[in-house]
Amino acid sequence: MEIKGRAEENKICPLEVAVNTISGKWKIPIVWQINEGKKRPSEFLRGIAKVDRRVLNQQLSEMVEDGILVKESFNELPPRVEYTLTELGEKLVQILWQLNDWGKLLIPEEDLLESPQTQDYSQ
Repeated sequence: MEIKGRAEENKICPLEVAVNTISGKWKIPIVWQINEGKKRPSEFLRGIAKVDRRVLNQQLSEMVEDGILVKESFNELPPRVEYTLTELGEKLVQILWQLNDWGKLLIPEEDLLESPQTQDYSQ
């Protein structure tokens, strides 16, 4: 279902629609990977630690349905599929940069420097 349709059907606020659209364990990492130039599912599998192929495909499909990504299938053997950001997806990247900067404010500086678990997408 399209984003606009969900908002009209459920009478929910735009912020809730936005948060629901990007919620999903791998959606934000997928956007960052595409923004870095990766386009194929195999590249996402290598670039995102611990993502399951089935879950990745499901989230990619949801992002296409929501208008964040475009899926292009090539008539080749072996089959090739590539994803790119739509204009809406590019706007999301700008917002995610701001969220990344805001997130840095929430983490004590010593934790940012020491933690191997911290992923700073601005680097």
